[in-house]
Amino acid sequence: MKRGLRQTAMHLITASALALTAMSAPALAQDAGEAVDERYVWDLTPFYATRADWEAEVERLQGEIDGITAYQGRLGESSEILLEALDAQSALFKEASRLWTYASNQRNTDLSDPDGQVMVGRLSAMFGLASAAGSFVAPEIVEIGAERIEQFIAEQEGLEKHALGLRNTLRQAEHVLTPEAEEVLSLMGNALSAPQNARGLLANAEIDWPTITLSDGTEAHLTPAGYTLHREDPDREDREAVFDAFWGTWSQYESTFGANLNGEVQANVAMARARNYDNTLQYFLSGDNIPEEVYRTLVEVTNDRIDVLHRYFELRGRMLGIEDQGYHDIYPALVETDLTFPVEETREHVLASMDVLGEEFSQTFAQASSERWMHVYPQPGKSSGAYMSGGAYDVHPLILLNHLDNYNSASTYAHEWGHAMHQVLTNANQPYELSNFSIFTTEIAAIAQELLLQEHMLEQAESDEERLFYLGYALEQMRGTFFRQVMFSEFEVAIHEAVERGEALTGPRMTEIYGEILRRYHGHEEGVLEITEREMIEWAYIPHFYFNFYVYQYATSIAGAAYFVDQLETGGDEARETYLNFLKAGGSDYPVEILRDAGLDMTTADPYNAVIDRMVAVMDEIEAILDAREN
Repeated sequence: MKRGLRQTAMHLITASALALTAMSAPALAQDAGEAVDERYVWDLTPFYATRADWEAEVERLQGEIDGITAYQGRLGESSEILLEALDAQSALFKEASRLWTYASNQRNTDLSDPDGQVMVGRLSAMFGLASAAGSFVAPEIVEIGAERIEQFIAEQEGLEKHALGLRNTLRQAEHVLTPEAEEVLSLMGNALSAPQNARGLLANAEIDWPTITLSDGTEAHLTPAGYTLHREDPDREDREAVFDAFWGTWSQYESTFGANLNGEVQANVAMARARNYDNTLQYFLSGDNIPEEVYRTLVEVTNDRIDVLHRYFELRGRMLGIEDQGYHDIYPALVETDLTFPVEETREHVLASMDVLGEEFSQTFAQASSERWMHVYPQPGKSSGAYMSGGAYDVHPLILLNHLDNYNSASTYAHEWGHAMHQVLTNANQPYELSNFSIFTTEIAAIAQELLLQEHMLEQAESDEERLFYLGYALEQMRGTFFRQVMFSEFEVAIHEAVERGEALTGPRMTEIYGEILRRYHGHEEGVLEITEREMIEWAYIPHFYFNFYVYQYATSIAGAAYFVDQLETGGDEARETYLNFLKAGGSDYPVEILRDAGLDMTTADPYNAVIDRMVAVMDEIEAILDAREN
């Protein structure tokens, strides 16, 4: 009844949209041994007081796994037996998720530490065994049938929290296999994670990243984090040198990364076929009951309006004074600023932006953000990017950041706290079984918090220059979180469909596929922005291609977030209650239905056109300011 290992892991760590745009936070690692204020390092003792306590719980849960199999063949006996079995399975996964939260976040502060890798490996194996032990549940539910399951739900109050999962299993009955086949697939879960794990170790711990000397004498160590920082360098020749060195390094590993990603895609296609889905996309959307038309409509609308993205690049060229733009020109800020955003000031800005959400929401954030729930600053070996880890239902969420005192970091802070507040409100209003919300909805909560921060900062702007800075950031967010993620989504579909057609999928072939899409989105043929072969290896840099039809949800989510923020700013108390109820709903229904209840239909083109229209409006305002200056 619970999600499989890979789907569960996706819920346990929710990645930042802005980190996705860059694939690592804009940060340089601290020098080893540099002292860090403990206020900015998370405290994991509420999860387990000591490592020994964690070890003891691992041993205890391993002994509980076989208890699940005691119910095999008995689920149809009575509603009481069904409830006992589902409660036992749920309790096992709840505690295993807490163990995973502790272990994975220990590991992610130093990916080079083998001890952390061992801890995560043990938990991955446990999830695989637990999934295998419970693999009989779905086939038995299907065999029992909808009529008797509904009878059990009606007569046993305790089954209400399991009702959505039961009905979801029955909905997917044609894709549920025999108990023996389900057990085999469950046992394969850990093995199927191998390509993702190998890619992570290679990219984060084993590649010897280059160091180059910039024009001002700065030694730039071009790790993924260093690249993210220096690709924004105002000196164009420096940016080109950064791109040459960084992407040249990735190109050396084109075949290796290609073999890794091909392994991922091959496994996905095989799993979809084993479960009798028409295609791999349908398979990955099915768990949340997302209609395939959501994905297809998103891509179609984006391509129909690709001219808006091209207009953005032309505006960027105007503002930067560059006529012959290349890919190395898309990251420098449109407006330079000396504004800084230390983490405590960022917290105050985010708190102020929450006024529209009411006093109770603001107070909850104020208290939570004063606790040691965050690992704030970069350090050697620490995982890049940012995420919220919310798998420990009985404790609290954790947030990993790589904070520099710039606005991108401030926006990422708001984003991850949007996730965390969604988790807090969900856990306060839903049982564990209904707390496992979809990425499809929680990214809306996170991006909405970013947009609220943007609106707050625009209200605080004291000059046209400062206003242009925030408007420019808003444009880049829409480029990165909407258009860029749809571009990634097209690539994901393309490589899976290639394998479904029987094509060989190598590193060079992926570079070719990605390059065609990259050039189309950036107007290469139209002379808008040049894409060279150098950056066509970028697909290897994107770890979320191993999360499988995940990134499209950033694009759908910025559309949903824009809708809610507009409602909050104009709809008063009713709009606030609608939004808070959306957050409190957690995973109590399918995500598309939760959004429909809040007045938003993601199966239509309207939400996607609306966010593109928002981008047009921002460009109109920027151009009006520029025109007024020139006149």
